[in-house]
Amino acid sequence: MSTSRIPTPGQTIGPFFGYALPYEGDADLVPPGSPGSIRLHGWVYDGAGNPIPDALIEIWQTDAEGNVPQAEGSLHRDGWTFTGWGRAATDLNGHYTFSTVVPGASEEGKAPSAAPFFGVTVFARGLLDKLHTRIYLPEHAANAGDPLLVSLSEDERATLVATADATGLRFDIHLQGDRETTFLTYR
Repeated sequence: MSTSRIPTPGQTIGPFFGYALPYEGDADLVPPGSPGSIRLHGWVYDGAGNPIPDALIEIWQTDAEGNVPQAEGSLHRDGWTFTGWGRAATDLNGHYTFSTVVPGASEEGKAPSAAPFFGVTVFARGLLDKLHTRIYLPEHAANAGDPLLVSLSEDERATLVATADATGLRFDIHLQGDRETTFLTYR
């Protein structure tokens, strides 16, 4: 008699985020409403255009002057130390939000024409590994000479640039489909 076996996934990422990964102040790189703070937010969508209610977004960035933060203690928010790292879970509507600052351009390890950006990591159900992308500032003069942006088609570039709104910046992440965000491979 033959039995049919259903393979188990090699890695599961999903609703258990709420148990182990969020921590107090995780999405607040700076206190909301503090001088110079902005809101970075958006929605995460699957290939069918449905919001993903249990994704996790991490950002890495320079401070407003373009300095790469060297402070330890990213999991502890004291209201004064900018660590350049944050984590936000999406809500039931697939929305995430951060309180942060606009990153400055950093020359460290980059071509002089490199534009300021947020480094982004996406974790979500159905992904066997995390995804990496970037969020560039809208209409920033350095975007025209940024080595990564100039290497992409116009459509691909458009998926990496945030839009300005009344509270800061909006950046939607599309995991697949016609509007798929450009994802990066790091070795």
